[in-house]
Amino acid sequence: RGVWAHRLCPPRRAGSSLEPEERSMEPPAVPEEEEEEEEAVPLSVAPGPVGCQLFGYVGIEAVLDQMKIKTMKTGFEFNIMVVGQSGLGKSTMVNTLFKSKVSRKSSQPGQEERIPKTVQLQSITHVIEEKGVKMKLTVTDTPGFGDQINNENCWDPIIKYINEQYERYLREEILITRKRKIPDTRVHGCVYFVPPTGHWLRPLDLEFMQRLSKIVNVVPVIAKADTLTLEERAEFKQRIQEDLKTHAISVYPQEDFDQDPEDRALNDRIREKIPFAVVGADQEHQVNGKRVLGRKTKWGIIEVENPAHCEFPLLRDLLIRSHLQDLKDITHNVHYESYRVRRLNESNRPG
Repeated sequence: RGVWAHRLCPPRRAGSSLEPEERSMEPPAVPEEEEEEEEAVPLSVAPGPVGCQLFGYVGIEAVLDQMKIKTMKTGFEFNIMVVGQSGLGKSTMVNTLFKSKVSRKSSQPGQEERIPKTVQLQSITHVIEEKGVKMKLTVTDTPGFGDQINNENCWDPIIKYINEQYERYLREEILITRKRKIPDTRVHGCVYFVPPTGHWLRPLDLEFMQRLSKIVNVVPVIAKADTLTLEERAEFKQRIQEDLKTHAISVYPQEDFDQDPEDRALNDRIREKIPFAVVGADQEHQVNGKRVLGRKTKWGIIEVENPAHCEFPLLRDLLIRSHLQDLKDITHNVHYESYRVRRLNESNRPG
């Protein structure tokens, strides 16, 4: 049937006239070889999309330069939260990450630091500029977390704060006349500091990550990893990975959000290293004629940016150099979207 239809309405060849031609109703004689080829191609098969071959320079790649120039003018926002017990080096780690005094200690000189009786969240905003690119950095600390004898529900203020930032963004977004650029105070990444016990994760750690991983990107790290030997560190990391898998805790980067095989291969290598065993330091020391960030001990200097000493470079690359935009995208497209759908469903519910 397909062959007869093809014969009655033959495809037009290039250069043929558009006016109809008179034809006989009898089918023309067709060679056997041509008839076999026509039977092999049914009419229902449509040709796929064909790529357009450019025969000259158009300038499409210039959009990257436009995006870069616009970002350099307007800057961008990045909000990070650090959670952990007192004394684990959270403030020092943040200073090490951004190589500047951005922690709450440096912003309040002359004040004696004390551990609050309850979890109190403190946010500090700085504008950091590097090679013409401006970043509005907000660091949120959680002093008092896990420091009490009874730590029941100590994660509630943190969950409340994160949801408040989603609510603030949602209220701005649903306005009839809204701002051209909505201020983004949503938490893009939460770095959770695990005490270097060398054993298993505590119930507090498991409960926190189980609750928070559903609403924010959680990146667990082993704090003050220089207190563990290399063998203890490797064994502790393996136990933490087993705990996370057993309790179905999905930390960043989540497997469900890998977009293509290349991203999956990169993130698989990162997931093998999580939690990162990190060491923070905001003081420089002289090593082989070079100034390096490190911690000076009786036996030598622990170089923070040396991969042989700790995994701080992996954490820095994940948060800043390779996955910063991905952290923001997942926050907006997944965590914030889940909150937005839930809130709109609640508002539309009768009664």
